[in-house]
Amino acid sequence: MLETYNSTELLSEREYQVLELVAKGFTNEEIADALEISKRTVDNHISNILEKTRTKNRVKLVRWALQWGKVCIDQVNCCQLPYADPDTP
Repeated sequence: MLETYNSTELLSEREYQVLELVAKGFTNEEIADALEISKRTVDNHISNILEKTRTKNRVKLVRWALQWGKVCIDQVNCCQLPYADPDTP
């Protein structure tokens, strides 16, 4: 089960782009504008990302991304951290 959370091939390149913008606080509409895709496509990407990462919402998704070093926020937490249970508060 641990490998499911830490897989480097878990998300597509586009999904990682969407994830990075989610972590920066962008709304789905802002992500659509930034990536020049439709909001519906962003909605689909978010849904797929949540399913693949087994997270239930955007907050848990960003926590997952930070825990696994998938995103950096203002040059903070830019390295992969040890495993932490994503369901632990």
